[in-house]
This record gives sequence, structure tokens and C-alpha cells, in this order.
Amino acid sequence: MKTMTSLERCMAVLNGEIPDFLPVVPQSFMFAVETAGMKISDVNRCGKKMLEAHIISQDKYGYDGCVIDFDDATIAEAVGAKVIFREDEPATVDEERPVLKDLHDVYDMPLPDPMTSGRMNEWLEATSRLKEAIGDHVFIMGRADQGPFSIACLLRGTTQFMMDLMTEDEKLINDVLDYCRRISTIFAKAQKDAGAHATSIGDAFAGPNLISPDMYRRFALEPEKILTQEVQEYGIPFSIHICGNTNGIIQDMGTTGAKILEVDWMLDMKEARRIVPKEITLMGNIDPSFPLVLGNTTQVDEAVRNLIEATKGRRHIISSGCAMGRNTPPENFKAFISAARKYGAYEEILRLQDE
Repeated sequence: MKTMTSLERCMAVLNGEIPDFLPVVPQSFMFAVETAGMKISDVNRCGKKMLEAHIISQDKYGYDGCVIDFDDATIAEAVGAKVIFREDEPATVDEERPVLKDLHDVYDMPLPDPMTSGRMNEWLEATSRLKEAIGDHVFIMGRADQGPFSIACLLRGTTQFMMDLMTEDEKLINDVLDYCRRISTIFAKAQKDAGAHATSIGDAFAGPNLISPDMYRRFALEPEKILTQEVQEYGIPFSIHICGNTNGIIQDMGTTGAKILEVDWMLDMKEARRIVPKEITLMGNIDPSFPLVLGNTTQVDEAVRNLIEATKGRRHIISSGCAMGRNTPPENFKAFISAARKYGAYEEILRLQDE
């Protein structure tokens, strides 16, 4: 088996091939910032500094891909939301001052321009500069911020939107979600134009930490399907990440058609690999708290081994289950990557798949 570049490894998995090693693409933007000796406030309004943080971290640890992420407030900010910036934590939307004071306000909401609205251009600058710097051999995943349901929560206020789901006309709810889907599509397509090899959204508010599987199917799934189709028809693989225990909706997530599903640490990966269509790549799902922060190198090694045995390396990108903490011990991160190389080697994957 010839030695592949990091980019070749990732593309091999997306194409259903067995690479020389399963690729490692961690959710590491906060850890990258820490590695570069910066603070979140240094980078979340500066694409150039985010670029520098990713380059320093990827060069030091040698993982296979960078996920360009800042926070979950950028799309909402671009259409008028007030944002709370913090020195060493990701920015958040001020939900006490909602943009949508009434759901009918959605009909007067603007569509953002990725080059001029809020901080969207900073994300795109980080993506394009990173592609120029290392994208010939490292996988670059642009993050198009939040998915439709999550954007609706941020624009309306989460508590109020939950009440709206119970009391307001469903067509009006769907019109709000359609607007949010359109602005998410704009940002995702702009990530392709900036040079990303793939792009993604987080839709945490659509997950089981907030709504039931039935509500996910009723309100969140269809906008995700349309978004996925629009973005992938534009010519770029699309990924969906939903935080929390998604065992109850992972099969539904598989119907979106997304090329990649980024999954949290609570998901049963063996069962997920069985029920999610085989052409979809699973990305995840080592617990970013234990063992990555609170465990030791032996426990990290064991977790990675168990993870790879669960999927047998079938269309699998190794990653953290959610965003890695900036306080992740460097020795644990090194053990994470080392274990992926050891248990995810081509010969080991062939052995697992022959069992």
C-alpha cells in the first residue's frame, strides 16, 4: 500500500476505498487556538489568525484535516443578531434580544452577503488561505456555521421558538425554517467557492438534547434534506453534525443524503454503521471529555481501538465526538493520533473486515 497524503486519505474514505491509514480530522479549533498560544477572542473576528492557529496545530501534530470553525453565532449575526464576545470562549448569540420579535418578521429579513455581512468573510478568508497554504495535501473542511433549525432558535430565542412550535401555524414555522435554510445554503456554497474540500453545518438545537426524535422528523429533517441536496449539487461534499445522543435519529440523519455525518460520542457506532447507508461516511466519535481531557494515554488508546473495531474502518474518519476542549493534554492528543495510525492501518482494517 503506497503512502498517501492526508488529503488522499480523506478522499479515499469518501470514495469508499480503504486508505493507508484511517484519516484523523478532529474538531479541534479551540485546541488549535491554545496550541498557537492565542485566545478565542484573538481569532473569532480574524480569519488570518484562525488560519495561523490551524497551520501551527496541524504542523505540530500531523492530523489529516482541519475543520474551520469559530462559534455558532456568525450566520445569526450576519442577519442582525446581537452577539456576546468573550475573551476565551466562543461567541454566543444574545437570545434575550431576538431578531425575530414576531415570526412574521421573517418575511422582511435580508439574505446575507458572505463577503460583507458580519464576520462571514473572516470564516471564508480562513478557509481560502488555509487551502492555499496546505490544501494541496491536507483536507480542509469549511464550516458553514449552523443548520436551519438551530438558526431559527438563535434568531427567535430558543425558549420562545419551542413555544412557537406548539402554538403557531405550521406553515409560518416552515417559512421561518425555509428562510434559515436559504441563508445556510448561501454560506455553505461560499465555503466551496473559498476552496474547501467539504463543508458542514452543526444543527445541535435539532438534536435530542432539546427536541424529541418525532419533532426532529417533523420540523428539522426536511430543511436538512433540501440544504444537503442544494449544497452537494453545487459540487461539494456536505456534512451534518448534531450534538448529543443521536441514536434515536441517526437513521433519519442518514436519509438527508449528506456524504458525511459527524457524530457525537454517545452514538453507538457499531449500530450506526449497520443502519446508516454504506455510502455515507461516519466522522467521530471519541468523547472529548473522557478520555481526551480527563483520561490518560492508555485510556485514549483503548477508546480509539474500540471505536475502529466498532466500524471495522468502513467509511470512517476518526474524530472527536464534538469540539475538543482547549485544555486537552497534548500527550492525550498525540496518543489519539498515534492510536488511529496503529489500529487504523490498512492491514488492520483488512483483518477486521475479514473477521
